Amino acid sequence: MSSRSVEIDSLADFDTRLADDGARLAGRRRLTGWFVSSVDLRDRTDALLAADPRGAVFLGCLFAGSPVDVAERLRSGGALLFPELPDLPFDPYRPRLYSPEELYGVVDGQRPPYALSPDSTTYAWSRAPHGRSLTADLAATLHDHSIGGALDDATEGLDPTRVVGVMGGHAVRRSDPAYAATARLGAGLTRAGRTVLTGGGPGAMEAANLGAYLSGWDDALPEALAQLAGAPGWADGVDAWADAALAVRARWSGDQAGRSISIPTWFYGHEPTNVFGTAIAKYFANALREDTLLHRCRGGIVFAPGSAGTVQEIFQAANDRFYAVPGSAKAPLVLLGSEHWQSTLPAWPLLEALSRDSPMAGAVHVVDDPEEALALVTG
Repeated sequence: MSSRSVEIDSLADFDTRLADDGARLAGRRRLTGWFVSSVDLRDRTDALLAADPRGAVFLGCLFAGSPVDVAERLRSGGALLFPELPDLPFDPYRPRLYSPEELYGVVDGQRPPYALSPDSTTYAWSRAPHGRSLTADLAATLHDHSIGGALDDATEGLDPTRVVGVMGGHAVRRSDPAYAATARLGAGLTRAGRTVLTGGGPGAMEAANLGAYLSGWDDALPEALAQLAGAPGWADGVDAWADAALAVRARWSGDQAGRSISIPTWFYGHEPTNVFGTAIAKYFANALREDTLLHRCRGGIVFAPGSAGTVQEIFQAANDRFYAVPGSAKAPLVLLGSEHWQSTLPAWPLLEALSRDSPMAGAVHVVDDPEEALALVTG
């Protein structure tokens, strides 16, 4: 949004903005450039009718309908109103990113079974037959647009060249040495002043977010890994898997916890979102999510072993660099695990061949040691 836009997502913020005398015309408060999201304004009828609404946008707000139809007055006065959409398990106009507690429905330390959580019920909604209706498509699109704006807000002030992606497979179990290695990588990146960004799912993605989360404690990771190993895989039972992770968060909490970003999708909604990413931008549209995910990693990307989704991400990232302006594609792409990327899924030979005589020449690597990967993206 432009610098003249005003984003409002609470009644208190609305009242504060309304009291500002800096933008009045003939005694009327001008609302030009206001974007008001999901605010109950039924008790602000007099203030709304006294304002000049031209150029304002109201997204899913509630207005009084009598004795004056406030919505119609605003609309006729030049405001744009998007209605509240019915029967949705999510807010299509949400102004903020998700927290793990919100997705899992945690209240006062308690959560419902995962099947009844907001994360799971939203996925079920997206898979239902109505998910192909125009109203449902509009709701999902508005939601993803709002999440994009919330992600911009959440990352404002971050140096984008210090945001490093860690991608990898969802099937890596918490008891696997590769999980521990990826967690150490996430911790090392965070301690080096980088912001870890992942796809937000289980497996390698969870490991990187876990490492970032625990980076503020010198000796926490081994104990946390031992605790998590009691519920090694989400496919064995999401509730036990989630409870183990939430217990780790409860054991290590507070201002020491390292921040990281995750960008999951309900396209893969059968895979639960991990709870260690502290700012979660969850999308319906996977294509938009993938593009957002990869373009945010301006500091480079490390690809831990994975399958089809990780291979897609490797070559989507490589495509952007292949066609980049010479000299502008130097953020490294690092494949972690030479056996996996040279033999099991031989992405490395093709990536290496593509890099020759291209703008990304010298920026692609294959290594086995997470410490070497860390050095490549922080050096």
